[in-house]
Amino acid sequence: MDKQIDTEAIEQAIRAILKAVGDDPDRDGLIDTPKRVAKMYQEVFEGMLYTNEQIAEMNDKCFDCDDREGDYHDLVVVKDIPIFSYCEHHLALMYNMKVHVAYIPNGKVIGLSKIARIADMVSKRLQLQEKIGKDIADCISLVVKTPDVAVVVTGEHSCVSARGVKKNGAVTTSSTLRGLFVQNPALRQELYSILN
Repeated sequence: MDKQIDTEAIEQAIRAILKAVGDDPDRDGLIDTPKRVAKMYQEVFEGMLYTNEQIAEMNDKCFDCDDREGDYHDLVVVKDIPIFSYCEHHLALMYNMKVHVAYIPNGKVIGLSKIARIADMVSKRLQLQEKIGKDIADCISLVVKTPDVAVVVTGEHSCVSARGVKKNGAVTTSSTLRGLFVQNPALRQELYSILN
C-alpha cells in the first residue's frame, strides 16, 4: 500500500466547507468536526488505497473442492451481505445495500468470510453501485480463477432520497453477470430464484 489518506488536508477542507455553508468551525459543536470527519474518511474510504488485484490478494483463501466423485461444480451463492458506500457524484451515502455473490467453482472454493471482506473493501471507495458489482466480480474471479461469477447489488441512495427528487424508499438493483451466467439462461434463472 503506497497511497495514504491525507487527513490533514481533509481537516482543512472540512473547515472551509463549514465556513462556506455559513457556520463557525470554531464553535463548541463543530470544533472537533474536521478531525472527526477526517478520521471517518480514513475508515470509510480505506478501499481507495487498494486496487482490485490487491484486494483479491489480501483475500486469497481458498479450499480445494474435489469430492469423491470429481470436482464440485455446483452453484455457490452468498446473499444479503450488508454494505454501504458513497456515491462519487454527490459524496452521498448509499445505504441499506445488500450484495449477493454467486459463482461456479473451478476446482476450489473461496472462504465464505472472504467474499464479505471483498464486498466490504470494494464498497469503501467513492463508487457507483454498478461499479461495486463489477469490482466485486473482478476480485472473486481473480481469487477462485473462474469467469463464472455473478454479483447483484441492491441499495438506496441518499442522492435520490434526501435531495433532488426526494423519493425515499426507491431501491436500485444492479447486476454483473459473467461467463456461464451470461451464456446459460437456466443458470441465470436459478440464481434469480435463489435471490428471490
